[in-house]
Amino acid sequence: MKRYILCITGASGAPIALTLLKNLSGERYLIFSKEGERILEHECNLRAEDLLDERTKIYSNEDMWSPVASGSTLWDACIIIPCSMNTLSKVSQGICDNLITRVASIALKERRKLILVPRETPLSAIHLKNMYDLTLAGALILPAVMTFYSRPKQIQDMIDTLVARILDHLGERHALSSRWGE
Repeated sequence: MKRYILCITGASGAPIALTLLKNLSGERYLIFSKEGERILEHECNLRAEDLLDERTKIYSNEDMWSPVASGSTLWDACIIIPCSMNTLSKVSQGICDNLITRVASIALKERRKLILVPRETPLSAIHLKNMYDLTLAGALILPAVMTFYSRPKQIQDMIDTLVARILDHLGERHALSSRWGE
């Protein structure tokens, strides 16, 4: 069974994280930044606890003693979605001052999948350099950008297309969107 760490930070985009959560197989470990929890409440009228089920566990972002804070704990991928530029910058610089940045650091050092989904515009040269550095370190930067080739009829259609790309990179089967030419 696959194990995923899903981190939700303080950028806008909680509905994207929720769609990913609903479509991930296996065990899911959720970590919220304080602002990530506020965004979830504001954008989705949900609290972190509302996402608990038999496959989902929540760890406090301050809990550096949690099992996922150790490289010896096996998990398949860490996805930070949405990823604030604050978090992206810390991960790029190797700053591990909370559980989210720690698990991202573990993903890089253990050569596990790390997918960062920034939701910021416009991007400064500093943002772009940090994304470049993370790409060189082994992370996948998958910005939350809109697509129109699938002819979306509602916002959820665009969210589904983005989440489908994430699921593809995780090796997860899905039926969220059609592929080009199909």
